[in-house]
Amino acid sequence: MRLHSPFKDRRSGVLLHPTSLPGPWQAGDFSHNAFRFVEFLAASGQSIWQMMPLGVTHEDGSPYQCLSTHAGNTLLISLDWLVDRGWLEPEVWGSAESSREWRAETLERACARALASIDEATRSDFDRFVRGQRYWLEDYVNFIVIKQLEDGAGWMHWPEALRRCDPSAVNAALQGHEEQLELRRFEQYLFFRQWRELRSFAHQHGVYIFGDLPIFVSQDSADVWAHREVFTVDADGVGSVVAGVPPDAFTDDGQLWGNPLYDWDYLKKTEFAWWTDRLRTHFSIFDMVRIDHFRGLEACWEVPVTARTAKDGQWVKTPGAELLSTIQKHFTDMPLVAEDLGIITEEVDLLRKQFSLPGMKVLQFAFDGDAVNYHLPHNHSEDTVVYTGTHDNDTTRSWFHSESEEAKQQVCSYLECSDHDMPWPLIRSAMMSVAKTAIIPMQDVLGLGEGNRMNLPGTIDGNWQWRFDWSQVDAGLAERLHEITCRYSRLGPGGEITEHGNIWPDVDRRKV
Repeated sequence: MRLHSPFKDRRSGVLLHPTSLPGPWQAGDFSHNAFRFVEFLAASGQSIWQMMPLGVTHEDGSPYQCLSTHAGNTLLISLDWLVDRGWLEPEVWGSAESSREWRAETLERACARALASIDEATRSDFDRFVRGQRYWLEDYVNFIVIKQLEDGAGWMHWPEALRRCDPSAVNAALQGHEEQLELRRFEQYLFFRQWRELRSFAHQHGVYIFGDLPIFVSQDSADVWAHREVFTVDADGVGSVVAGVPPDAFTDDGQLWGNPLYDWDYLKKTEFAWWTDRLRTHFSIFDMVRIDHFRGLEACWEVPVTARTAKDGQWVKTPGAELLSTIQKHFTDMPLVAEDLGIITEEVDLLRKQFSLPGMKVLQFAFDGDAVNYHLPHNHSEDTVVYTGTHDNDTTRSWFHSESEEAKQQVCSYLECSDHDMPWPLIRSAMMSVAKTAIIPMQDVLGLGEGNRMNLPGTIDGNWQWRFDWSQVDAGLAERLHEITCRYSRLGPGGEITEHGNIWPDVDRRKV
């Protein structure tokens, strides 16, 4: 198997979403703590920072149900970066407010000030960004401004002409709102500019950025509103089937995601142009990309829109090989990872191997008493990314202590450890694996137990809120992680990473 760069060398990294970074606001962002985290990774010998999607979320905060597959989450924009440039008053640091609404209002105020005073070079850079991203940006800003005018309602509930994206109705609705449209463009410019500076800093420290691509998109999104021909919905956004997954290790009823499914016949006729545009954005901001629910590229679980649970669905074949062949023609390298967890058939595995895509192994799934369980380390292969757990799992310490005594004895017997050592025996097992890439969630690096889970699949409330604090990082942690990384030859070749695929021409890097 020909592994794509950067999967050719043994490496390891940490899974942490930017919202989980420390900071004074309601969620982490691209401020100083993001740069400090890169320095922690480098000091620990880690050469990968994996994160979840960076898109604009709905109120529940799920990065897997975004308002756009291209746009960046403006709540991640660093406010101190704006203060440094005089676009936001320093007094912002004295505010006790930290809600989403406050962040949005504060950012809008800063953008208005910036647009009234930016220098010629910044204006030129902004204009270049707008031109380069026109293939998605205008649909997105139109969608967001109309959504605001409609009091935040989903586009499926807008007046008929707007719901159907009638050009004359859209133009009429946006008449007189040019300033709001420009503010939304500038917010995206700020997101991608700050992101590029953070990514450049990571590259200088030998750290790759590993992103995530949900296979489906939210129904209430600019993508479905402006391009409903891509999906199996009618002019009003209604479809007869929606996406989900059958019962699995996470839920007895399966997961009823509710996302619209793709009209694959239309996509094939257009040579998958919508998908290649989507990958163009992701490959320009990430060094590696995980396709969440890769299994859906071989067959997807279609559930009747009237069903109460996902148990009533069925598998329907999809043209994943044709899609991946087209992507391969458009991009010189295809550094994708296939999230191949759950019900995986021989056809899914063959599709992954046909395009030399690494799969995933999760050690928390390994100990069911079956010696041929493919998550067990002795069954791993090089074309694999191994995890102790993912964002959908509990922390390793909490998982272990919630197991039965018999199950815990089985884990300890296999790992040759005592039960009070967890999670480091599982971390060591991931590092020892023949898998080229090993990823450890930050919760496990910190040895955290119950109450530190990022997401519980099949639930809505209380997810996506976990954050760490620097006080949890003891003085010897980076050294300990570096030592185990070195012991199992995961330091990688080292050196600064050559940048490629930038989303628009060079901008000044932030001096940290």
